[in-house]
Amino acid sequence: MLDPSIDHDGVSDLLIEEGRVVEVGPSLRVENAEVMEADGKWVAPGFVDLHVHLREPGQEYKEDLASGGRAAVAGGFTSICCMANTEPVNDDPAVTKYILDRAAKDSPARIFPIAAATRRLAGEVMTEMSALKDAGAVAFSDDGNTIMDAWVMRNVLEYSKLVDAVVVIHAEDCGLRANGVVNEGRVSTQLGLPGNPVEAEEIHIARDIRLARLTGARLHVGHVSSGGSVELIREAKEAGLSVTAEVTPHHLALTDEATKGFDTSTKMAPPLRTGSDVEALRRALADGIIDCVATDHAPHATHEKDVEFTAAPCGVLGLETAFGVVNDLVRAGEISPLELMRRMSTAPARIFDLAGGSLTKGSLADVVILDPDQAWVYDPTEGFSKSRNSPWAGAELTGQVFATFVGGRLVYQAGRGVLIQ
Repeated sequence: MLDPSIDHDGVSDLLIEEGRVVEVGPSLRVENAEVMEADGKWVAPGFVDLHVHLREPGQEYKEDLASGGRAAVAGGFTSICCMANTEPVNDDPAVTKYILDRAAKDSPARIFPIAAATRRLAGEVMTEMSALKDAGAVAFSDDGNTIMDAWVMRNVLEYSKLVDAVVVIHAEDCGLRANGVVNEGRVSTQLGLPGNPVEAEEIHIARDIRLARLTGARLHVGHVSSGGSVELIREAKEAGLSVTAEVTPHHLALTDEATKGFDTSTKMAPPLRTGSDVEALRRALADGIIDCVATDHAPHATHEKDVEFTAAPCGVLGLETAFGVVNDLVRAGEISPLELMRRMSTAPARIFDLAGGSLTKGSLADVVILDPDQAWVYDPTEGFSKSRNSPWAGAELTGQVFATFVGGRLVYQAGRGVLIQ
């Protein structure tokens, strides 16, 4: 069993009753208990994803709360946090409550809404943070858009302190990014595509770290993609600022070389960077400079992605393949199994103050069982998402989710699929 909340890596039995962990220890024996054997597998707290796009309300043809929840538990995620770029935008308590109500009925995973930081994600007028927090929002973000006005961003951070919430930033200077669609450099030149320089990300992160210093607010940096960004985050942590960060599986595993085939499933924001950036991100995750893995799961319909590269929307699927992709860091000896579980469960739960991330007595029985050595081929047409836009389509991955429990209920098992009433 791997429980990062108590730094435990050892053989244990886990007893679950009424949605809670009631006992942990060696060789537990309980009469009439239903037993699931997990010999040779990892048993860990269910994964927590701080960054997904579920499209409901408004774009249910891409994804909805039910399909996103099924994809989540198939990927070992028991809790996922959905961004506000829906239609209508989640900038009103009524939308927040709608998401929570629908999720409770339709999703096998726990779903937590992230509300917009500004109205209509326009970066101009702050939302009513207190009302949104009371309605159930767990954080605030204009992800997908950048808050370019520093005065607005300062106010967002100031008010986030009053409601004790994290602000998640999408760090891209819009002027520098311009119409860039791939990383600016040798590959963009070879492809003849407009480039998006790392400086667009790094300058914006530097600005918002300074604003976090000014306000004392909690700042979370979304989808970090460059080595320079890692150094800025390292410096902020060393200065004692409340700055955390996430990295996606695709930025840990792929470089801009993957875009050479003009496959729009390799188009995302921020774009895939260079090999040296990937190396820096992997080291930063292992060292804890980057706190957690987040998928930035961003489904799009096939007809939207099946266009020329410059016209395609940014975003890729991530929930069902995340563990198989990032498990490569363990296999390469770059991170221990316990530390990887910390980055995928305990750390993200703590960043947003969510229950979960622990298997200690009394904890929520949100559990994932993993087979780290199981090789499998990902076929998005057989997955649980409504969309198919994955750079891992047809790829062989090593490391598979064997079973997922939410609140003590078995909701997914390999070979059986998602198990919901």
